[in-house]
Amino acid sequence: MTTNAPFFNHGTDIAILNGDYTDVFSLLGMHKAENAKSLIVRCFVKGAVAVEVLSLKDGKKIASLSKMDDQGLFAGVMGRRVKPFLYSLKVTYPMSVETIIDPYQFGSLIDPNDVYLFAEGKQQKSYQFLGANWKENQGVEGVHFCVWAPNAQRVALVGDFNHWDVRQHVMRFHPSNGIWEIFLPNACAGQFYKFQITNQYGEQIEKADPYAVQMQSAPGNSSVIPAKHDYQWNDSVWLKERAKKQLHQAPMSTYEVHLASWKRKGEWGDEYLSYQDLIDDLIPYVEEMGFTHLQIMPISEYPFDGSWGYQPVGLFASTYRFGDPVGLKAFIDACHQRDIGVLLDWVPAHFPKDPHGLSKFDGSCLYEHEDPRKGEHPDWDTLIFNYGRGEVQSFLLSNACYWLEEFHFDGLRLDAVSSMLYLDYSRDSGQWLPNEYGGRENIQAIEFLKLLNERIYAAFPGVTMIAEESTAWPGVTNSTDNGGLGFGFKWNMGWMNDSLSYLKRDPIYRCHHHHELTFALVYAYTEQFILSVSHDEVVHGKGSLLHKIPGDDWQKFATLRAYFGLMWGQPGKKLIFMGAEFAQRDEWNHNQSLDWHLLQFAPHQGMQNWVRDLNNLYQHHPCMYELDHHTSGFQWLDCDNSQDSVFSFIRYAKSSDDHLIFIINMTPQVHHHFRVGLPSANKYVEVLNSDMNFYGGSGVVSCIIEQENVPWQGMQTSGVMTVPPLSCVVLAINNDIEHEED
Repeated sequence: MTTNAPFFNHGTDIAILNGDYTDVFSLLGMHKAENAKSLIVRCFVKGAVAVEVLSLKDGKKIASLSKMDDQGLFAGVMGRRVKPFLYSLKVTYPMSVETIIDPYQFGSLIDPNDVYLFAEGKQQKSYQFLGANWKENQGVEGVHFCVWAPNAQRVALVGDFNHWDVRQHVMRFHPSNGIWEIFLPNACAGQFYKFQITNQYGEQIEKADPYAVQMQSAPGNSSVIPAKHDYQWNDSVWLKERAKKQLHQAPMSTYEVHLASWKRKGEWGDEYLSYQDLIDDLIPYVEEMGFTHLQIMPISEYPFDGSWGYQPVGLFASTYRFGDPVGLKAFIDACHQRDIGVLLDWVPAHFPKDPHGLSKFDGSCLYEHEDPRKGEHPDWDTLIFNYGRGEVQSFLLSNACYWLEEFHFDGLRLDAVSSMLYLDYSRDSGQWLPNEYGGRENIQAIEFLKLLNERIYAAFPGVTMIAEESTAWPGVTNSTDNGGLGFGFKWNMGWMNDSLSYLKRDPIYRCHHHHELTFALVYAYTEQFILSVSHDEVVHGKGSLLHKIPGDDWQKFATLRAYFGLMWGQPGKKLIFMGAEFAQRDEWNHNQSLDWHLLQFAPHQGMQNWVRDLNNLYQHHPCMYELDHHTSGFQWLDCDNSQDSVFSFIRYAKSSDDHLIFIINMTPQVHHHFRVGLPSANKYVEVLNSDMNFYGGSGVVSCIIEQENVPWQGMQTSGVMTVPPLSCVVLAINNDIEHEED
């Protein structure tokens, strides 16, 4: 080795070659000599034979650098130049010549205000400076790589652009905020990269970028430099209308979809649909079926198919399985142009322990709690976010904003909120730590959820935040000003559990469990509820909805139609999982398509027709949704007829002229001359009847119900009708819509 003091001091050359030197920016790049009368350029280019410095302005050669060793260290004086200038390096290799722009000549691109908000937990767009972002630096385009790793001794960027050499691109460290950065002009979209981190114990670990917006397909796990171009959206009308809509007073019928198994293609049915396939097939189907919203199960990158996306490793990266981020944006754009809202299932409650992920990211418990009594989920063998750490709050807050801002999602459904609220969730005594007041409430998570909801509703007019919360936690959908968590809606898990329990019972015993279908109305107005029958209810041996029901096929289909009629009729928004709308027979299997071939059989066609017509009725009658949140929108006619297992009620709109009467019979018994209270002195006509042949029923109809001056069920007048077996019948004033049987 031939070295001299102006170029490399105190063994720094050896440290660089060994990959041990941390403060590389103080040495490599362009610097003024100690006498300030000249400029020195130092570089490390592995395998180079010769290096020349060219002016980036005009491409002219400024100097040839001296070779300092045989491994790639070069240095030299820039002639008479004393003012710094932008330059490139013309590198001669044994078999080629390449021109690169030296990243070590550029200063920091970190904005102190961004970093301050990041540390405070108030940064909503940290993905715009952390991760890999295309930026222009002094007129030079490149990728700015930035990562938070405060306890690392050294962080190097490795990837396709430097042949994964850990010595080539050591990053600049900011001790005040724990952020490492480097601006790389020669990076290209689509290249793989990772961060090679030397932890506080001197151990070297490779990590994917927590803020990567694309990741390598499994079994690989590298991050991917994104494309430069932006998507041109065409949904401005939708967004404008969304901002004006009061969703609590609007129809909301949601179709929950697992994109990987809704439908598949290929000779063996083993290929995922692309986003374009989903535009062509899924969107027209949702529109035809009358659903107002799609809810997509998690699509943040996840390595294991069997997790269904609920153990994401790349929280900012849309999964590779269906296409790139541009394809996802086109899919959502197409939904909006067909007046379909799109909700995203979002997972802020936990993350997996995959070694390339967030777990002990810089060698310390950075994103998770160090104590497993607070930091590990015993049920799922996953890690819990440290919600009390500002940078972690900003990570999650920014991620929520990322999906809403960059992809125009219309809301987020938060998975496993209950596990966030309670420190003793699924833990026995001694396995958890109480809060500062000795209680079981996770105060830090609660405050984060409040902050999240406040920020989201302020930043994105018309979106909705939905909680999957299964306990009696008060005020989940109350505003934060009123002591609530600030969510827009909460899944009604109590209604779901009670109603499915009722569904499984033999009709002869249902009279003894009548109030499993009425109890939810006792608390229906304590929260803004969504009546949900999700994927969780048709998997892990629970069987499909159809096969939860006892009896022969006719009874199963009839009962399920009646159940859906009750669900659509009761207060609360609606959600069903894919396949339920045509009575999928087998329980859900994430590895294969739904059984679409069943639609060649009449009972399945009938179920599909029934759900379609329920959605049509739902959207065209304000009484079905306008007063979901108010007691004036619902009235029982009879909630106590356990002997017959018949339920009857009225739904009202703000205008008393719009109302519908629901009669649900949950036994195979036909009830002739069945008297029903009528709220007005009019003829009433059957507008929906799940027992019609068109839906696969037995064809018992009620026809027109004549009003009689006989007080009944709290009404001044009443009428007599025939109630079909295992059915839902909907009545309306005779001048309303009429239904013609096929």
